[in-house]
Amino acid sequence: MMVTSPLPWSNPKAYNEVELVKEAKAGDRDAFNRLILAYQDAIFNLAMRILGSEDAADDITQITFLTAYAQLPRFRNGSFRAWVYRIATNACYDEFRLHKRHPVLSIDGKDQFDERMVPLYEFPSSSVSPEVQAERDEQAQLIQAALEQLDADQRMVVVLVDLQEFDYQQAAQALNIPIGTVKSRLSRGREHLHAILKNYDENGLGVVNH
Repeated sequence: MMVTSPLPWSNPKAYNEVELVKEAKAGDRDAFNRLILAYQDAIFNLAMRILGSEDAADDITQITFLTAYAQLPRFRNGSFRAWVYRIATNACYDEFRLHKRHPVLSIDGKDQFDERMVPLYEFPSSSVSPEVQAERDEQAQLIQAALEQLDADQRMVVVLVDLQEFDYQQAAQALNIPIGTVKSRLSRGREHLHAILKNYDENGLGVVNH
């Protein structure tokens, strides 16, 4: 079901999402394919950051949109974005429960990343030297490795808020938890990340600017 053909947009704000959802619910597969194209990379990134595996992220992305398509008749307005993210995060939780996975990414495991991955932190788009880019790539790998040491609940919130740029309300909707729970998990997750990254620095694995 994943969409690979090019369309004139890749941003859900570039078209009337409400109308597309309405058309998709009426049976228009092209409309649903446009919704997939708008969100599939973001969902892949979410799953990749949470599970640390391209194969798992691909599976979660497929599951998310297959589930969304099957459940679309029951979708009652609201935010399609929050709804599809809730499906994705539930699928990630299912993956954790099924395999009891807590993957630890090798710092040298660059094969886990591809061109669809968004850096953990945005860097200036201006050209930089190969040495500087290599240092930034290493920092991104270190942060990802640290992220994967968080428990599932903390990792979910950190990824949504700090990487996907959800506000507290949006994250609460996506995870179906109170805003206060989002804030507490985020606080603990950030604190844990800071401690892990500090330990990396003290052990000479690299300095991460955070």
